[in-house]
Amino acid sequence: MIQLTTFADMLKIGIAEDDFKIASLLSEALTENGYSAVTVNDGLDALGVFRESAFNLLIIDIMLPGINGLQLCKEIRKKDSSTPILMLTAMGTVDDKVTGLEAGADDYLVKPFHLKELLARVSALLRRQNIEEKQQSYELVYEDLVLNTYSKEVWRSGKLINLSAKEFVLLELFMRNPNRLLSRQFIAEQAWEINFETGTNVIDVYINFLRKKIDKDFDRKLIHTKINMGYIFK
Repeated sequence: MIQLTTFADMLKIGIAEDDFKIASLLSEALTENGYSAVTVNDGLDALGVFRESAFNLLIIDIMLPGINGLQLCKEIRKKDSSTPILMLTAMGTVDDKVTGLEAGADDYLVKPFHLKELLARVSALLRRQNIEEKQQSYELVYEDLVLNTYSKEVWRSGKLINLSAKEFVLLELFMRNPNRLLSRQFIAEQAWEINFETGTNVIDVYINFLRKKIDKDFDRKLIHTKINMGYIFK
């Protein structure tokens, strides 16, 4: 069973927890603190959900049906080495913690726990991730598209693409949120720093400009429209 708690324009956290009461408490606490939460109650389902969409952090319980949390963590780490993972478990021995960390978890929290502590752990992991990301290359790469945030250059399949300042900001926004549906309101607030007005088509106009430059001359299209919902970069 998959429950989408909210799809707000905020940091997205995935929760794999088969105890519906705990999953609901986690989801509510995270949402109240400004996060977007997606809960999944089965290990195999969680693997599919976590691979299909980009998450800023994952919270995984060890005791899950389908595949357990340790197996889930190992499978995620085969393709994703950077997303922070907080492991939850009722087993709190040193060996249990070591096993969880060796499976790929970044942190370990023993049940029962206080929500304040969990929120503090989440905040610390996200802060650490943000610092690490800032220390990485200036280049954003997706498929054959490369965006350099330092030189402000964009290349696709080795071809230099000239973008206006606003087109560059828009493309960077997409590349930092791959496989995520971006509403027009979110795009307006992030790229234009304005409140979205339903009567304006400025977002659509600039996305069309961007499409002509990065998609028109290439077989594989990256910017896709979700009618009445927004746009997705995939």
